[in-house]
Amino acid sequence: MKQMMNKMMAALLLAGATASNAEAQFMPQKDMDTKYATELIKAGTQAPDFKLKTPEGKTFKLSQLKGRTVVLDFWASWCPDCRKEAPEVVRLQKKYQPLGVEFVGVSMDTDVEAWKKAIGQYGIEYTQVSELKKFRETDIAKAYGVNWIPSMVVIGPDGRVQLSTVLSYKVDRLLTESLNGGKGRPAVSEERVSIDGSKGRLAAIIEKPQLQPGQRCPMVVLCHGFGGHKDGPLFELIADSLEAHGIASIRFDFNGHGDSEGLFQEMTVPNEIEDAKKVIEYVRDLRYVDGIALVGHSQGGVVAAMTAGELEAGDVRAVALMAPAAVLRDDAIRGSTMGRQYDPLDPPETVELFGGQKLGREYIKTAFSLPIYETAARYQGPALIVHGNADRVVPYTYGLRFHQQWPGSEYVLLEDYDHGFSQNIYRATGLVSDFLIRTLKGGNGHTPSH
Repeated sequence: MKQMMNKMMAALLLAGATASNAEAQFMPQKDMDTKYATELIKAGTQAPDFKLKTPEGKTFKLSQLKGRTVVLDFWASWCPDCRKEAPEVVRLQKKYQPLGVEFVGVSMDTDVEAWKKAIGQYGIEYTQVSELKKFRETDIAKAYGVNWIPSMVVIGPDGRVQLSTVLSYKVDRLLTESLNGGKGRPAVSEERVSIDGSKGRLAAIIEKPQLQPGQRCPMVVLCHGFGGHKDGPLFELIADSLEAHGIASIRFDFNGHGDSEGLFQEMTVPNEIEDAKKVIEYVRDLRYVDGIALVGHSQGGVVAAMTAGELEAGDVRAVALMAPAAVLRDDAIRGSTMGRQYDPLDPPETVELFGGQKLGREYIKTAFSLPIYETAARYQGPALIVHGNADRVVPYTYGLRFHQQWPGSEYVLLEDYDHGFSQNIYRATGLVSDFLIRTLKGGNGHTPSH
């Protein structure tokens, strides 16, 4: 009777589950620009010059900055969204001003004292101007097509608009890419190695800085997510930044993924943990390695957290999780993984996923009762969790729980970011790199914004 009741409950769960597919979950979603930036001045347009007053009554002309990259930030002290975004704009200005980018705040305030108070409150040090008229009555809003604030316009050295948006992360991404000059990855030292894993040989890439004879450095182990692989910008950006700061890294394909041996349908979280431990064993024996840190994205974040919890205290010097997919246990209990549904109490031998991949029964059975947080809680060292509040694959609350159970951990919730941080991958990877540099090298990084 009990078994029959279990079957009935499983059937109800399946019937009530919302059908979706993994491809749709990972596809970029429409952003706010499609609604609020439609009238903004278009890229390629010559930016209209203007002459406005600063809070002190001095005259400022846009043409004073001719030949420079300029970011116009349209905002107002009375605007709730602008107040929420102000710390991020200040962060961008401090990041890019030393690189020659000028920021100009264009306020839609009518009360000069309220305007001045907000400038002081948010620590705004860049040029501020205003007409001190109602938003819809300002000439500047009409000239630039501003119907919504906050809005931002990036103007190139040639005076033409490069970007118009209501999303600051697009400005950050554009400036990062343009200041890099399209050079791509820097010259790095990479060594391809093969390591014994839980289901055969694991393909891995070690990237390390130039070291003097006898010199040692920390090593960061990078763990990719479900169905992912070691290659791609997410981990390459972190690895390159670490190398530039004297830290080595190793990124590898889990069993059944990428260039590693094994079948995808035999992959489970427990045997991925075993893979991670094998990689740690390998690099620990390298003469130049002085300390280990773990980074994991998505399911790799679960693997990194649980591996850190299973190892002895002090074995792992730091952990960074990017959108950690602790939801995988709840998905198994619900009988829905990557949008494919099954009976969680009696799963089939395989579940066919997108791209022809087949999820094995053992994955579901082990995930059903996986002690993710209980195991991870045993790690008590430095930690960073980075998550996006627009993550539809793994709700940000799953990352928040790691932060809540790790005393002293850092937590950064990125506004409007999805599971793969596609809005601005440089921001997400920069947070992780800076945390590791600060923690492993004792300086040279920046404290992340919370």
